[in-house]
Amino acid sequence: MKTLTREEFYKQLEKILSTSVSSCENNFIQAGMKTSLFENQNQTNEAFSEKWEKYEQTPEKEKLYEMQKRWYLDLYGFSSETELSEFLKSKKVIFDAGCGLGYKAAWFAKLSPESLVVAMDFSDAARIAADIYIDLPNLFFIKGDIANTAFLDNSVDYVSCDQVIMHTENPELTFTELARITSASIGEFACYFYAKKALPRELLDDYFRIHCKNMGNDELWDLSKQLTELGKRLSDLKVKFQCPEIPALGIKAGEYDIQRFIYWNFMKCFWNEDLGTETSIATNFDWYSPSNAKRFSEQEVRAIVDSNRMTINYFHKEDACYSGRFAKL
Repeated sequence: MKTLTREEFYKQLEKILSTSVSSCENNFIQAGMKTSLFENQNQTNEAFSEKWEKYEQTPEKEKLYEMQKRWYLDLYGFSSETELSEFLKSKKVIFDAGCGLGYKAAWFAKLSPESLVVAMDFSDAARIAADIYIDLPNLFFIKGDIANTAFLDNSVDYVSCDQVIMHTENPELTFTELARITSASIGEFACYFYAKKALPRELLDDYFRIHCKNMGNDELWDLSKQLTELGKRLSDLKVKFQCPEIPALGIKAGEYDIQRFIYWNFMKCFWNEDLGTETSIATNFDWYSPSNAKRFSEQEVRAIVDSNRMTINYFHKEDACYSGRFAKL
């Protein structure tokens, strides 16, 4: 089968948009308002613009990308990259909602070169990603709000919102928007939700995120470096202990490494030696700098799916998150 040109793929994109696009610069489109009506959403967008612009320059990113791809397969129930590729090839239109630097969207585009892949982000990362992946004719980047996509009803065969929905102003309404555009016939909607942690961690996260909102970027990066160093030093202790169950605080019984005990129950101080220092710093920045970062219980996630009249094709849960693939009833 002859691969379509960018112009031919763009004509497909025009057909699924509810409003006309005034201009498309190669593979990049500015859609809708450039800023949000909500203060916290604008602050969150700015935080991710700062994070992705800085992180794009680190040589560690390729290791993160490979780890994220392996994790993606687990999160959404694919046994291998080959299985994901076969799944994507059955989808004419694929949407990466909240694409960041676009590496997963580019992955999708390469795995399914006959599919139209559209990636959207409300931060400046969309523009950066468009420049990086300009050679992929079936991939377009839109700077816009995934809570207001401007796509037609039932127009997307696979919607992927990975590690993003909690950063929108109202995740429940964003879910409804992404469910709306998911095809009623062959469509699936893959989504990831932060899981609620132990009560002390939840309380500190909420309080500290408000405090961080008033900090400048330099201060936030310094804080992220300090939290990374704390995580590294705790990890280097190589101390484990048996923790009793404390149900009132949501602390689970079991053997803990001291760094992981503090991480899960009291304060995010991420450290991963394999991913590297810069990635660990960016991960800590990612947690405390955005104003919007809602967490959910499993019951709340399932209720959101039910309220949008969707069924669960695959469901995954771990301490960090809940994720799954959903389809319309």
